[in-house]
Amino acid sequence: MAQTWRDLLFMHWPLEPETLRRLVPASLTLDTYEGRAWIGVVPFMMTGIRLRWLPPVPGTTSFPELNVRTYVTIGGRPGVFFLSLDATNPLAVEVARRWFHLPYVGARISCRREGDDVVYSSERTDGRLSRPAELEVRYRPTGPAAAAQAGSLAHWLTERYCLYVPSTAGQLLRGEIHHAPWSLQTATAEIAVNTMAAAAGLALPDRRPELHFASRLDVRLWSLEAV
Repeated sequence: MAQTWRDLLFMHWPLEPETLRRLVPASLTLDTYEGRAWIGVVPFMMTGIRLRWLPPVPGTTSFPELNVRTYVTIGGRPGVFFLSLDATNPLAVEVARRWFHLPYVGARISCRREGDDVVYSSERTDGRLSRPAELEVRYRPTGPAAAAQAGSLAHWLTERYCLYVPSTAGQLLRGEIHHAPWSLQTATAEIAVNTMAAAAGLALPDRRPELHFASRLDVRLWSLEAV
């Protein structure tokens, strides 16, 4: 698939590894940075969605998405493991669940620009993940765009080029992702409501999240393959 991610905000909090370990398949190593695991809540807008080499399908090319993710590795390949992915498009939700085995669920999401600010509101409407989840946040970039420095926390959190997912048969699958290095900006965010991690049974620490903004990223995704 090909798609473009716009107005993306990374919000990250550190957690003790044992807190997240129960949510990650035993075949994956929970990745840590300086001894801490990290959870990300990531709102953004998806546009230009299509199967490569095919024309776009009307009504499925653009919609807001919100994911909750942590970081894992196997065989020397660091990647992303999703705890949930909320989206507004019912067809995209069902295709992603069946084709990519990802925990997509339906949600009511509003994403709009107000000057330099992005105003984002999401309420989960799909009962397949048992707990309700909401996010209300206003965010904006505050600095120039630049690639993250190798070895930094920002680089460790974002420069990952695959995702891992267990199939319905319990097999571990890997999906390759290709894009240019992230061009990140510092950011500020006013979080009015955030129960996304709590819906996964996780309590966020009482601290401000690490924030990074990306204006645009063009992405290619390949079919899943067995690890």
